[in-house]
Amino acid sequence: MSYFSQTIVDFWRAQFLNGDILHSDDNFTVAADPDLDEDCRVMVLETIDGRAMAVVTPELAARVGLRKRQGLSIAGFRHALDGAGVMLHGADRIYHFTEAEKKRLALDEPVAGPRRLSAEDAALFSGFQAQASEQDLDGASVELDHWLVFGSFEQDRLVCAGSMYPWMNGRVADLGVLTLEPYRGKGHARKVVRSISRHAWDLGYEPQYRCQLDNAASILLAGKAGLELFGTWEVVSPDSAV
Repeated sequence: MSYFSQTIVDFWRAQFLNGDILHSDDNFTVAADPDLDEDCRVMVLETIDGRAMAVVTPELAARVGLRKRQGLSIAGFRHALDGAGVMLHGADRIYHFTEAEKKRLALDEPVAGPRRLSAEDAALFSGFQAQASEQDLDGASVELDHWLVFGSFEQDRLVCAGSMYPWMNGRVADLGVLTLEPYRGKGHARKVVRSISRHAWDLGYEPQYRCQLDNAASILLAGKAGLELFGTWEVVSPDSAV
């Protein structure tokens, strides 16, 4: 994973390598961390280099019987979760910029159009939200009061917005983007992603983009914006009985 920054690699390791290491080999590591939040009491990360990491609370580790297992693999870990009635939520694809793409982006000429939004743009943003569907609003999670917000315009109309917020107490900023349907396919989202990401780096943060495995439009946007797949991330389902 050397083509991603050390900040990104260290951030993800910190999520999974705190606490008591129950198993570790070249392909899979699992830890028991007593400081996990309830909605993250199980997390799994599988990276594009074929490695996997998992972390659970000590209570769940005991319930699943992880301390008694030898030669554990990611497949065996998932089987143990299933046997204990632990259900995971659908995985998210995790995207970051590589170090090489960061250098290319830094050399980009400033793109006309996207600009930072503030509370003074509340009326514009409210009108923008009113034109989007509830499904699109929920999926994108773009809000004017987030840590960093950028927008793209056509004839003074806000047609695309992206927002970021620091994620999981690290130097990573999670990004959401929403383009109004009549203006899709015109490059607005790509410009917003690259503009807001450049600004996040200036503030000392690494941009992160997430989408579900079957979200074809978001996967396409990630590629057009220069983002690279880092891996897939799962947490326990809110419907899990355990």
